[in-house]
Formats: sequence, structure tokens, C-alpha cells
Amino acid sequence: MLRKQIIFCLLAGLSINFLEAQVVADTSVTRPTDTILRIINLNPYFTVHVDSVLSYQLAINKNEKEYYWYLKNSPVGLKINKDNGLLTFKADKSYFLSGKLKYDAEYSVKLGVQSLTNPREKVDTSFILVFYNTDVIFPKLKPTVASPLTVEEGEQVSFKVQCDAGNFPIEDILFSSNITLQDYKLVRACNDEFTWTPPYDFVKETDSGKVKILNLSFIGSTRFQTRDTAIVRIIVKDALNYPVAKQEYEMVTGNIRKYILGLKFTFLQLDKKLRKTKNTRTSFDLTSATTALTGTVLSTTGAESAQTAGKILPSVGIALVPVKEATAPPKTVEQNQASLIRSSIKRLEYMLYDYSLVGNKDPDVTVKTAKLKEELKQSQMQLIDVPVDITNNMTEEELNNYFNNPKVNKKYRLTGKK
Repeated sequence: MLRKQIIFCLLAGLSINFLEAQVVADTSVTRPTDTILRIINLNPYFTVHVDSVLSYQLAINKNEKEYYWYLKNSPVGLKINKDNGLLTFKADKSYFLSGKLKYDAEYSVKLGVQSLTNPREKVDTSFILVFYNTDVIFPKLKPTVASPLTVEEGEQVSFKVQCDAGNFPIEDILFSSNITLQDYKLVRACNDEFTWTPPYDFVKETDSGKVKILNLSFIGSTRFQTRDTAIVRIIVKDALNYPVAKQEYEMVTGNIRKYILGLKFTFLQLDKKLRKTKNTRTSFDLTSATTALTGTVLSTTGAESAQTAGKILPSVGIALVPVKEATAPPKTVEQNQASLIRSSIKRLEYMLYDYSLVGNKDPDVTVKTAKLKEELKQSQMQLIDVPVDITNNMTEEELNNYFNNPKVNKKYRLTGKK
């Protein structure tokens, strides 16, 4: 028994000595100092409820008085105390109602801390901030046009489909209509623009009131299949196909101008014939008058032979009259035709000026086209017996210069007798 007590005391003494040596050894070891700047309590992900307050104290492994904090790309309302690193935010509901912040959207915020004495000693990192709401707010689609919308054929329909996200944003938009459409811009997501131009044959003759009603349906859905539907009603009215109507008007005016050039060339030919006949008859008249005058002079002379010749010469002058009629008969028909052609040309030119188009889209284009067609037809019927020569070797400028010549105008000018 005594031996066991002695052995126990010896073992206990050895253990105490060993522990004391271990303590001395541990205390003699020197720990390395931490020289790298670190944020020791950064949370990489924050979730904040609406109408709640976020207050989070950030810390570093060094003396905070020698460093300052900063934020980059932070959402509205998020702040940090540059001296002590206190991160604060009050998620006011007005931020979400105004659209400045969105629910269930990840905001990546850049965070940094830097030494006041050594600009190179700094830490740049980031964290995620997400806002959520426990209230049930359904998403809504809001087209930027009031329904119903009334348009005419050929008039472009264009509007955007905007979204109120609610608890979760609308991620997909489906489109449908009660009438099959072509050549339209499809809406697939929020703020996409719908664009469509109703063709000129969209409204049929069988449609009552010359209108057709089109219902456009936009169905938006979230990731949890919460849906909202917006319907835009469009009333399409029958309208004139202006490009085709203008093309028809230009074709009619082109035909009239071409016909006017043919009339001017015909007038030129007739006027030249009339001028040649007039010159020939004038020559005969001058010859006849000269012969008669010569006879009168000779008859007053003293010589008997001269008096006899003077009595004969007047009869010779009178005899030239039937020769003149046979050689250059008066061109009464040609004169009338030339006058008629000239008046038709003047009238057609006036009609072209009076029924010219006004503005980029003249609403009376069909009426003016019909009037010009009618006027061209009347002129052609009036001059049906006049051979109009369309082919000529003169330019339009040459024909206009001849037609507008002051001498020609004076020749065919209408003067009233008092």
C-alpha cells in the first residue's frame, strides 16, 4: 500500500512538471502580426423587406480611424458612414411605387475601404442587395395608348407596352388578335413597341359602316405564372389608297401634257401653211394694185399709145384676182382649226394649273383626276376631225417658244368690237 502511494506521488510530480514546461514553451512562441487589410465581417448577400431598416456595422482588422469607407453603384437610399463603416438603408415603399427600385431584383453594390495615409492600401469588394415584399401586388400591363383607338387605312399604329412589376416582374408577354395580322412588330417583353400599318384593302366592301374592329390582346406572366391581360381595341376606317391615286393622277397629267405637245406641233404646221398662203395672196394683191396704178399713170400721159396701154392695164389687174384665188385659195378651215387648237391648248394648260395637287396628301386627288380625265376627253372629242401629229422632231422648249411668241399671240388674240 505504501509502495502504491509513493508511485502515485512520483507520477503526479512528473505530470505537473510536464505541464509547466509546455506552458513555458507556448508562451515563448512569437505570433506573426496581420499586415494585410481585410474586412472581417462582410455579408455577401442582404435581403431587405419593404418599410424595414437595414443597419449593419462593417469592421476591419486595423484601426478604423486611419481608414475611410465608400460605395459605388449603390441603389437609391443606401448609405455608408465613411468614418466608421456603418451601412444603413430604409426601404421606403415610395421608391418602389415610383419605379426607382424593383422587387426581387439583385443589386450588385461595390464596397471599399482605403487608408487615409497610403492610397495603395485599400480593399474593393461587393455584395448583393435584394428587396422583397410580403404584400400581394399583382403585375399589370399598361399600353401607352388609350382604347379604343381610331385610325385609317395606311396610317401607322405604334405604341409601347409598359409594365408594373408588382411582387415579381413580368418576364414574358404573349400576343394575340381576333384578326390575322401581317407585317407587324411583335411585343415580347416590357417596354417593347408594337408597330403595325393597316393595308388599304383591310376594310372590305362587305364590312358595315366601312370600318373593321381589331382587338389586340397582350398577356404578361411572371416566373410564378401570375398573369395580367391588356386589350387594345383599334377601329380601322376605310381610306383612300393615296399612293395609287397619286400614281393615277400623274399618269393622267402626263397624258395631257403629251397631248398638248401634239396639239402645239399641229398648230405650228397649220400656222406655217396659213402664213405661206397669206404671203402668196399678198403678192398677188400688190401686183394687181401696182398694175392698176401703172395704168392710171399711163392714161394721164399725153402719148396716145400710152393712154391706150393705161386703159388696158387695169383690166389686167382685175384679171389677176381669179388667178390669185386659184393659186392661193383662202384657208378658212385651217384658220378655224388653228384657232380651235390654240384655245384647247390654253384651256388644258389652265386645267393642269387649276387642278394641281396641294400638300403631301391632297384629299381631293380623286376628284381632280376625274376632272382632268373629263377635260381631256372633251378636248379630244372636240378635235376629233383635226389630225393631231404626235411624232415631231422638235423639243418641248422649241414648241413652247413658238406657241408663246408675241407675234403669234397677237395674230390669234381675240379682240371685242365696240
